[in-house]
Amino acid sequence: NCTAPGQFGPEVRQPGLRVWRVEKMKAVPLNPSEVGSFFNGDSYLVLENRGEQGADLHMWIGEKSSRDEQVACAMLATQLDNFLGGDPVQHRQVQGFESPEFMQLFPRGVSYKDGGVESGFRRSQGGGTVQRLYQIKGKRNIRAKEVEMSWSSFNKGDCFILDLGETIVSWIGSQANIFEKQKVREIASLIRDTDRHGKARIVDTCEGEEPEEMLKVLGKMPALAESTPEEDSKADASNSASLYKVSDATGAMTTTKVSDKSPFAKELLVRDDCFILDNGANGKVFVWKGNGANEEEKRAALQMADKFIEQMNYPRMKTQVEILPQGKETIIFKQFFKNWI
Repeated sequence: NCTAPGQFGPEVRQPGLRVWRVEKMKAVPLNPSEVGSFFNGDSYLVLENRGEQGADLHMWIGEKSSRDEQVACAMLATQLDNFLGGDPVQHRQVQGFESPEFMQLFPRGVSYKDGGVESGFRRSQGGGTVQRLYQIKGKRNIRAKEVEMSWSSFNKGDCFILDLGETIVSWIGSQANIFEKQKVREIASLIRDTDRHGKARIVDTCEGEEPEEMLKVLGKMPALAESTPEEDSKADASNSASLYKVSDATGAMTTTKVSDKSPFAKELLVRDDCFILDNGANGKVFVWKGNGANEEEKRAALQMADKFIEQMNYPRMKTQVEILPQGKETIIFKQFFKNWI
């Protein structure tokens, strides 16, 4: 059950954004036109190589992807990370809980589609009429998500796209925010330009002015649900963090709490070890790999994170993981330390 070696060539060292879908035990590169569109039954690797400025390697896990695919995705990520000299910062992103940094890689938005490789379910690009409904929701990280084709999926607080193939209806709820209104327009254009190769008509409409095409597919519009503003997380709680030292990742991994008073002293990070920064209250776990830690430990960073998430009873599919080599720390990580210079 091992991934095939030699899947990555020298081109991955060139700057740019590359996306692979995990199919069986292989990483299959996506066409540029498919980038930003994810099947919820699959796992993907997303590499953003910025040359001199470093690289980020994201594992994206669909909410319905199989455990086997997730394992293959982690193995392929390790392979790609080794190929790039262990330099990239690695992130695990789970559908619906992606980080803002990940969302920014797709300026034209991210969309989720139903199905995947395993189920052998791939909607044909060719014949047959397309009928899909996407919900556009959020304030800072706005996502399009495929929802059930019915008025019951709608509410006044979001924007929706009804994709009918030759016609794409962009619908704005009366209580939608300005960011959603901007994004619905962008995603409608994205569908037109990538899925339809420019051959589709976009119809802009607002709640109460539904065009004939829309009513034909969905029927008469009932009374819609009011807006559902997502609660802003309690900031204080979500900023709490603890720091753990990890030893012997190879055998029985042990974690020792070093401090639970953030901001931490930077000196606590010793170059011969790996550390876990636990910001689980905010759905994030970081693994810091010291330059002097042994190769086994560095390679097992993702397993460390997973064991830790299990020990802490955090929801695995809702907890973001970030793996940081020493010297490649992100601002988000550094903010937990006193005067990081």
